[in-house]
Amino acid sequence: MAALRRRGLRVAAAKVGPDFIDPGYHAMATGRPGRNLDSWICGEEAIAGLAGRAAAGADVLVVEGVMGLFDGASGGGPDASTASVARLIDAPVVLVVDASAMSRSVAAVVHGYATFESDVRLAGVVLNRVGSAGHADLLREALAPLGVPVLGVLRRDDALTWRDRHLGLVPVVEQPDAVRRSVKSLAAVVAGGIDLEGVVALARSAPDRPVPAPALPEPVAQVRVAVAAGPAFSFVYPDNLEALEAAGAELAPFDPLSDAHLPPDVGGVYVGGGFPEVYSAQLADNVTLLEDVRRRLTGGTVAWAECGGLLWLARSLDGRALAGVVPADGRMSGRLTLGYRTATLRTDCPLAPAGATLRGHEFHYSEVSPAGDALVLRGRHGTGAGGFADRRLLASYLHLHLGGDPSPAARFVASAAAPRDRVGDAAVHGKPAQVRSGPATVTGE
Repeated sequence: MAALRRRGLRVAAAKVGPDFIDPGYHAMATGRPGRNLDSWICGEEAIAGLAGRAAAGADVLVVEGVMGLFDGASGGGPDASTASVARLIDAPVVLVVDASAMSRSVAAVVHGYATFESDVRLAGVVLNRVGSAGHADLLREALAPLGVPVLGVLRRDDALTWRDRHLGLVPVVEQPDAVRRSVKSLAAVVAGGIDLEGVVALARSAPDRPVPAPALPEPVAQVRVAVAAGPAFSFVYPDNLEALEAAGAELAPFDPLSDAHLPPDVGGVYVGGGFPEVYSAQLADNVTLLEDVRRRLTGGTVAWAECGGLLWLARSLDGRALAGVVPADGRMSGRLTLGYRTATLRTDCPLAPAGATLRGHEFHYSEVSPAGDALVLRGRHGTGAGGFADRRLLASYLHLHLGGDPSPAARFVASAAAPRDRVGDAAVHGKPAQVRSGPATVTGE
């Protein structure tokens, strides 16, 4: 993406599936918001329009895949794989192959990917972590009979290893200058090792077709909504923020690490995910803000908190006192909880009424006790309960992506603008008892 941008192209980016960290790197590389194309959460019918939104005003849209080309959700509904998204947007696929321990076997790998599903167009290969010029020659010779173009070779280089953490890469917002330097260096390597003109030619081979614009809510009210930002809370989908704005919200960012108070005159607070555990001491030390949050939210200001936001609103995280709005204590568990979830609300909340179903995902190494019971959560491996809700609060581990159905944003804005009946901690449900598709598109994997 950065290498294409260096050539003067307007580059747009998207990521297959649920992800917050990779789109941050995409935004750094392209200078545009990083988007997500998640057919499980948003529905297959929404993907072409979301791709069109991502590509608007760009010369090329690069879509980064998720896991292997054909890996995705299993069990009913869309599989949400890179291959399925490529089909939905008629995109050619560029396969990136770790060839570090292969020679002739690379042909078997690429042949398998190219023929596994005939309606997925594998249009080129990039050979990664290649040991030497001679190694590259062996790989090219093996692949030649397949007729799949080798678009580039990237040599093995430990200097290209990226910083990571338990959820993946370290978010850009934590180390923007370091990431900027790394992206610049990587762009130079890619420009020297990959046929960028060939990549763009493949992208332009994707059919250009009109697609419906993604759904956005009609304005329902005018109200200010405080949105947590900064290094500790950077996991929010741009589509969610745009849906809130379309419904009439004026978004007011604040940093829970440093701001002493919530922005003035806000009727709602939206706290997404992130890494509050990394900054728990600073968050706990910001007592003035925590007291302001507790006072406003128990006084009726509407709140929507996802994952890290749930931890921040809890009584404590790993023994450090936090906002105390949610009657639970958080701790890092060392156990990964992840996967898509279908959530049914057991009580009215600012995003949906009791009985409504929301689709989202979880990805966390923490837990709260009690877990809450506002949501009935169904995943591939069973059903459970979690989260806290009342008429003016939803706090849970569930991440929502509103690209397919923005109606929760409209309800949240309407709730934030409504008169503020006092809502105390005891009322919290969760008690211990329980455009166009082009201009040009490439899917990378």
